[in-house]
Amino acid sequence: MTDSSIRAVRARRIWDSRGRPTIEAEIELADGSVGRGLAPAGASRGSREALDLRDGGTLLGGFGVAQALAGIAREIAPALLGRDARDQAGLDAFLIELDGTVLKSRLGGNALVAVSLAALHAAAASARQPLWQYLAAGNPVTLPMPEIQIFGGGAHAGRRIDIQDLMVMPIGATSVNEALEMTAEVYLAAGKIMTARGLLQGVADEGGYWPAFDSNEQALDTLVEAIESAGYDPRTQVAISLDIAASEFGADGRYRLGLDKRELDSDGLCALMLDWCARYPIVSIEDPLAEDDGAGLQKFTAAIGDRVQVIGDDYLVTNASKVEQAAADGAVNAVLLKVNQAGTVSETRAALEAAQRHGFGTIVSARSGETEDVAIAHLAVGWNAKQLKVGSFARSERMAKWNELVRIEEALGPQARFAGTAGLPKGKRS
Repeated sequence: MTDSSIRAVRARRIWDSRGRPTIEAEIELADGSVGRGLAPAGASRGSREALDLRDGGTLLGGFGVAQALAGIAREIAPALLGRDARDQAGLDAFLIELDGTVLKSRLGGNALVAVSLAALHAAAASARQPLWQYLAAGNPVTLPMPEIQIFGGGAHAGRRIDIQDLMVMPIGATSVNEALEMTAEVYLAAGKIMTARGLLQGVADEGGYWPAFDSNEQALDTLVEAIESAGYDPRTQVAISLDIAASEFGADGRYRLGLDKRELDSDGLCALMLDWCARYPIVSIEDPLAEDDGAGLQKFTAAIGDRVQVIGDDYLVTNASKVEQAAADGAVNAVLLKVNQAGTVSETRAALEAAQRHGFGTIVSARSGETEDVAIAHLAVGWNAKQLKVGSFARSERMAKWNELVRIEEALGPQARFAGTAGLPKGKRS
C-alpha cells in the first residue's frame, strides 16, 4: 500500500443552491490526506449527459439521493479500497465499468462525479499542492476569462425570457481582479436600471437578475445600456455572451420564441441570431440551435465562426468523441466543460484535450444547481482552459468560485498570466 492508496470512502447528503439534496463524497488516503467532491445539478440538460440517480416519490420533491448514497456505501466504497488516488484515469475507468450503463444511470452520475472529484482532491492534498498546481503538473497556466451572467432566463428564470443567459465578458481586462471589478460595475448598473424601470422580478437560479422584459431584444438593449452606464465601451472593454439553450424551446428544426410570440425554422433562428451579432457587441453564443440540429449549427458556425465563439453544450455534453465529430463537421468552435455532465474528471479532461487539439475554445462551467465547492476554478486554471463560466456576480455558491480565482491569481504572483481574449476567435478581438 502506498501513501496515496485509498483507505476510506464516505458519502453524505448535503444541499445545493436550490435547496435540493445532493452528494458529498469524502476519500481518505493512507497518509491521512482527505479530499471532498460535491455533485452539482443542472436544470437545462442535454439528453445525452450523465444522469443523476434520484429517489423519486413525494419526499423532497422526488430529488432524494438515498439510493445513490447506498450505492456508494454498498458498491463503490469497498471496490476502491487500496486503489491509488493518483491514478485518476484508472480510477474513473473503474467507476464507469462498475456502473455499467451508458449514461451512468445505475449508480448515478451524481455519485460517480462526487467520488471522482473527491479522489482528485485527495491526490492533490497528498502531493501537498493546491489543486490547480497538481493538475498543471509543471506546465504553464493562464487565468481564465470570466463569463458572468447579468440577466437570467430560460430554465433558470421560469422561462421569463427565451435566452437562458445574458452574460458579459470583460474583454478589455488585463487581470482577474480587473475583470471582476468591471463586471461588478456592470452588475450594479444593471440592477439600478432594472429597479428604476420596474423590470426586476427577483434573482434567477444562477444569481442574475430575474427580468420582466417584453422581448428578447429589450434584454439585449438593456444589457448594452448597463455596460455603457458603468462607463465601459461594449465593443472594446465589456462585451456580451449569450447562452441561447435552444434545445429548451426547439426540436426537429422548429423553434418557438415564447416572449416574442414567434415560431421560426432553423434558418430563421440562424438569421435572427446573425442579425443580433451584427447589431450588438456579441462575442460568444452557446447552443444557438437545438442539440438535434447539427445542420443548423454547421450553417451558423460557417457564417460567423471566424468572428464569434459558437459553444456546444447540450450538443457536445462534455464528450470527447462528440467534440471530434463536431470538429470534423464544423458544427461549433468551442466546448463547454461540465464535470457532472460527463460524469468523471477523466472524461471531462478528455473532452478538453480533444477541443484543444482542434483549436476550439474551452470553457469550464458550473451548473445552475451549485454548491460551495470551488473545484472548477482550479480545473480552469490547471487545465489551461481559457474561460470560466460560473453564473452571476451574486450568491455565495457563485462568488466562492470567483473569489477562489482571485486567490489563485495572487498565489501565482509575478507568474500570473490572464488569458484575456486568447480563447475567442481572432476576428472579434479588439
